[in-house]
Amino acid sequence: MDHQRVFVKVVGFTDVERHALNTVFRLSEHRDPAYAPWIEGVQGMPAAPEILLVDGESAEAVLTHVRELPAGQRLIWVGPGAPAHAWRVLSRPIQWAILLTDLDAMFAARLADSGYVDLDISTPVPLDATAGAPRHERGLLVGPDGPDRQRLADWLGAAGFESVDTAPGTDEAVALIGRQTYAMVILDIDAPLVDAWSLAALLARTAPDALVLGLSEHAGPLTAWWRRRRLIRHVDNSPMQGLLARPVDQTQLREAISRWRRPG
Repeated sequence: MDHQRVFVKVVGFTDVERHALNTVFRLSEHRDPAYAPWIEGVQGMPAAPEILLVDGESAEAVLTHVRELPAGQRLIWVGPGAPAHAWRVLSRPIQWAILLTDLDAMFAARLADSGYVDLDISTPVPLDATAGAPRHERGLLVGPDGPDRQRLADWLGAAGFESVDTAPGTDEAVALIGRQTYAMVILDIDAPLVDAWSLAALLARTAPDALVLGLSEHAGPLTAWWRRRRLIRHVDNSPMQGLLARPVDQTQLREAISRWRRPG
């Protein structure tokens, strides 16, 4: 079957949420079906999108209550006040993996040979799902704040991590590690309250199967080569499995997760 593309019209949402959604669209290019934003009037776009994704708290949302949906179009509503004809209703913070699952369900139902079948899949499906991939993976971010923390959390959610916890420093991280089992941990080596090396050693003892990555601006291309080389050597000699550069790059993170999920 040819590679399928499903178009989604996006109404409302914050800049951060749209950034995360665009990341989902870009990563889905490697899947079938792929998802893309629907833009009215652009050449090559269908007359109407298959999916209408609406921020219920936006000013434009009120029109969705009174407009009749085109035949075959599905409405996914985020927030309170959903109309009766909404196909799915999601709450904030948005779980992007769950959203992707709902989109996959819509597409599968549309292609069902026996006519329209309303599939209801409740388990999130990772963007890079592979046979035997662990379910209910949980991630932990130690140290990063602001945009870095938000981007990493969004990308991990899009990659299939059911929950992503955050800790500002070592003490808080140790408490979380004692209560939860983490499949992936990102340690901000630059953060003043984070002892990344000690935390990596702790995780090696308590969660040997976890993917543990360091994060540092000194791993980036603008850092002097000798400083970057020294940091990489320290990471290689530690229990960490890799190093991410700041500013964070979803491609680098995605490749690390892919290698971890496909050992050997």
